[in-house]
Amino acid sequence: MSSTSDARPASQSAVPDDSHPTVAEPIIGVEHLTIGYGQKVLMRDLNFEVRRGEVFVILGGSGSGKSTLLKHMIGLYRPMHGHIRLHGKDIVDAEGEARLAILRRIGVTYQSGALFGSMTLAENVRLPLEEYTDLPDRAMELIALMKLDLVGLKDFAPSLPSEVSGGMQKRAAMARAMALDPDIMFLDEPSAGLDPVTSADLDLLILRLAQTLGMTFVVVSHELPSVFTIADRAIMLDRSTRTIAACGPPKELRDHSDNPVVRQFFNRQPSVSADDMTRPAGIGA
Repeated sequence: MSSTSDARPASQSAVPDDSHPTVAEPIIGVEHLTIGYGQKVLMRDLNFEVRRGEVFVILGGSGSGKSTLLKHMIGLYRPMHGHIRLHGKDIVDAEGEARLAILRRIGVTYQSGALFGSMTLAENVRLPLEEYTDLPDRAMELIALMKLDLVGLKDFAPSLPSEVSGGMQKRAAMARAMALDPDIMFLDEPSAGLDPVTSADLDLLILRLAQTLGMTFVVVSHELPSVFTIADRAIMLDRSTRTIAACGPPKELRDHSDNPVVRQFFNRQPSVSADDMTRPAGIGA
């Protein structure tokens, strides 16, 4: 793809990556996607695929359009141009029941968790079941408890969101997003606002769910320790070029990318030197 750079060194270009199912079929396809607001273009001509069963991370600097891209991928916004295919179905053009059928196969969590404060964790998880199924109350109750158990919160089912920690709220939101057994989970900044230990626990939960349930995860993040832990592959959005600067396994992008912008981002290099930061204004080098 013209909008991405190959981070693998030439000497390794023919060596397959066996660390994850690189030959797995694409479950998401983004084709010639241009996104923005009004006449303002944030990103243009984006092309990438997400493979079934992988953890795929969307990276980029502040204001690059990471969360906006995710919101286009889940159908909240309509793109300026291009297509987004989930399970081979184009969510951009789908309408009515066809669109709902696509959306019921995905789960979404937002930065804040977006739980209803007046409802218990179990009641929050039950909401999608009440909205989209005709299951009896007992079945919905058991499913809600099972989903909370998957994220380690079964004992907190009767608690209100205000009675649990921020990390537990994030996990409860994941349980709710899994209520309808989605194939794909979209997570927007799952580690935002969490301390390092809680963030690391959440990383391990994502990996466990991906491995045990075979779910595909699309994660928006700028937390590099988390990215290096969970991501099979990542794309980096570049605000200056308004396209994808790189695509590949994060450690390969960090160590082998020939794009200085990509290397700077993954190695956390400042845009100016420490000397420039401390040098008095008006004094040259």
